[in-house]
Amino acid sequence: MPKNPPDSMQHHLRARLNARAKERWPQLARVEVRFRTGFAYVSGELEDGEQLPLCRLRFTGLLHTWGFALYLASRDKYEDNFLPTGLPFGNPEDCLDCACYLYLGDQPA
Repeated sequence: MPKNPPDSMQHHLRARLNARAKERWPQLARVEVRFRTGFAYVSGELEDGEQLPLCRLRFTGLLHTWGFALYLASRDKYEDNFLPTGLPFGNPEDCLDCACYLYLGDQPA
């Protein structure tokens, strides 16, 4: 069974994603990250408290590289996907940006 990243890495990932959301996605009040069997499930909390599933990151053993799966609301599941770079993995910020662009639209000016 895949293992979750160490607690220090979990904390670091949460901090990175919340910093990115604050910088680029003001529609989000915060980002919530849950860990389960080697995956980090990322959701955004809107200002009204609504939870919005965004993506799932697969722990690769590296802090700066995570596998990417997009949450598909139409299917109510996560599906492995590609980032705009053409790769199925990337840094957490790029993964968050890709999911937010889909669900929140273009970044505010």
